Amino acid sequence: MSRITQISDAAAGAEAAALFTAIRGKIGMVPNLYRVAANQPAVLTAMLGLNETLAGGTFDARTREAVALAVAAANACDYCIAAHSAISAGLKIAPDTIDAHLAGQSDDPRTAAILRFAVAIVEARGMVADADLQAARDAGLSQADIVEVVAQVVANIFTNYLNHVAATDIDFPRRG
Repeated sequence: MSRITQISDAAAGAEAAALFTAIRGKIGMVPNLYRVAANQPAVLTAMLGLNETLAGGTFDARTREAVALAVAAANACDYCIAAHSAISAGLKIAPDTIDAHLAGQSDDPRTAAILRFAVAIVEARGMVADADLQAARDAGLSQADIVEVVAQVVANIFTNYLNHVAATDIDFPRRG
């Protein structure tokens, strides 16, 4: 049971209700994570805005989901593991590839480099070693790619930590 109220449609104020309508229009439902964030509509707005802005970066949806899975696993966020596994499945990503992403791995060399760096960021709480940064560069990640990995990690840590604090009820199929 969630430790922070998951705002229902009936209890949503005008601002949260408008955000719920927009979310439902895009994905057909309002996930419980968003219902928790709606306790402070400015936070929900920021969360949605950050993800929408990052979608305009160079990483495609599959890469963003791979990062989300690796970060969720590194942070042991069961909610995000379930949610991003479902989203990845919706993108027609094979179950064994989802499992690899949860382990911070990929058969694609570029995605593998992105995931290794993302996990290093999480494990080092952002204070990555020079060797981690050099490995990312040696794998072909540009300065822009490195900055984008950091942004994707931070966006996912935000949701991971909110779910940890709230103990958000998982409303996606559990992985495994």
